[in-house]
Amino acid sequence: ECGKCFSVSSNLLKHRRIHLGEKPYPCPHCPKSFIQRSELTIHLRGHSGEKPYTCGLCAKAFSRSSHLNRHRRTH
Repeated sequence: ECGKCFSVSSNLLKHRRIHLGEKPYPCPHCPKSFIQRSELTIHLRGHSGEKPYTCGLCAKAFSRSSHLNRHRRTH
């Protein structure tokens, strides 16, 4: 055990997967697997080309919200 504490039990379960090496969410298109379903969802956008996050200033689109946030700083 690493000593980390969680107030929400589901967060503890997700964290334990790191130590156990569990990755229950496999990609149907490549050999990658993920600890959380949300990570798989983001990964799948790379295969589909989906870019749901759009800059309101220049209309450039991104697959991840963090990429849009980084882009916004360029304006």
